[in-house]
Amino acid sequence: MGDKKGQVTIFIILAIVIVVGAVLAYIFLPKFRLTAGLDVENPNAFIESCMEEEINLAIEEISSQGGSLSPEHYFSYLNTPIEYLCYTNQYYIPCVVQQPLLVNHIKSELDNALQSTTRFCFNELKENYEKKGYTVQLKSGTLDTEFQAKSILFNFPNYELVVQKGETQKYNSFSVIVNNNLYELANTATSIIEWESTYGDAETTIYMTYYPNLKVEKKKQSDGTTIYILTNRDTKNKFQFASRSVAWPPGYSI
Repeated sequence: MGDKKGQVTIFIILAIVIVVGAVLAYIFLPKFRLTAGLDVENPNAFIESCMEEEINLAIEEISSQGGSLSPEHYFSYLNTPIEYLCYTNQYYIPCVVQQPLLVNHIKSELDNALQSTTRFCFNELKENYEKKGYTVQLKSGTLDTEFQAKSILFNFPNYELVVQKGETQKYNSFSVIVNNNLYELANTATSIIEWESTYGDAETTIYMTYYPNLKVEKKKQSDGTTIYILTNRDTKNKFQFASRSVAWPPGYSI
């Protein structure tokens, strides 16, 4: 009787270990999560399923760090490195714009952040067709991010998939669209930066008056840095960045 209880206990422990291992793998190895089953007539749906979560993670990370994947010149705020988009290390004078083409910079950062995921997902697509008995030819291409007013379109130009199993089918149009108004938030950030570089500060209530769904927060720091946090009240999409302009020495104020 004792041996049977011991065996049951061992099986329970093994089951717990397996479950915990699966959960940890799901959390820390997102690229290896199961994608939706392959619809041989719609390979684009497979790419969407495979890339969606990594795309959202990249957007969130870049948006929370001032538009950069790995900020070089930043202010650490709540343990997050936030890029300075306008900066001066002197007192009393306006800042100098650090990213004059912010939207283009963010586009480039997203392209770079998702290159490896793109290759992984297309290789997974190829392998899934092969598992179903298809002869597959995959021509690799590039990733091109395109901003729209309230969404981001990820195109994969030059990627071409040719599958054969009896008849031959060719697919050369792949894209993923994500509902996110990062483009609008980045343009608002650009406008605020213009105020900072010209006048040393920005009047944020103007933006919230004209755009009721926009929340603009200013977090003043002791060294003269200002953290701007832009949030869309409807979608909860957020973009934050740092600026240091017309700073005053410690002990002085306007």
